[in-house]
Amino acid sequence: MDGTTGQDGDIGTRRRLPPRERREQIVAEAVRFFAEVGLDGNTRQLAKRLGVTQSLLFKYFATKEDLLEAVYERVYLGRLSADWPTRMADRSTPLRTRLLEFYTEYSGLIFEHDWMRIFMFSGLAGAALNHRYLEHLSETILTPVLAETAALATTDKQPTMEDIWNLHGGIVYIGIRKHIYGLPTPDCPDTAIANAIDKYLSYFDIGCGKNASSHLSLPDRPDDGPPAPGD
Repeated sequence: MDGTTGQDGDIGTRRRLPPRERREQIVAEAVRFFAEVGLDGNTRQLAKRLGVTQSLLFKYFATKEDLLEAVYERVYLGRLSADWPTRMADRSTPLRTRLLEFYTEYSGLIFEHDWMRIFMFSGLAGAALNHRYLEHLSETILTPVLAETAALATTDKQPTMEDIWNLHGGIVYIGIRKHIYGLPTPDCPDTAIANAIDKYLSYFDIGCGKNASSHLSLPDRPDDGPPAPGD
């Protein structure tokens, strides 16, 4: 690169990109950047990695907070299917099957380097993004799971939100062990996820009747196979 600046803020000889493509490039690199350095990383460093001027970044995102909002939309909200609250409440399907389907899909989306690291950095920084995501998750997924557990439990134990968080947190911790702590994890997380769900349902004596054995198979993962370790 020769250090010159093009009309759209490119440094050197990089080609000028259409606005939509440029915005996509910035957000994609911002995800990788903040996953690597944390939310304290500055836009000047990000611009340098992109090979553009800092002023170009501010052409697309007026503030760093606006850029982080785009990262939030990409990493968090874009990974929860809008139909999951409805699917979780569908009692024509056994609760075990619903939970297996959700956590198989969900783990395939979050058990990756960038998601885990941004989530942890955001939590440590006390960032609003983290709190907003957890509130959204609680409202759209965990609260319906609690309602279904309470409706289907056949013991005197009353499920609480703490029980739901214990189930959810235990499953998410598989990804944390791998991408945050660098510890060994199951080659295939599906079995560990199924075991966690079975223990949870067993505690409330759900799915232990005569039809339980017909729903013991694990749902298939998407065609692209098990989750990749990162981008």
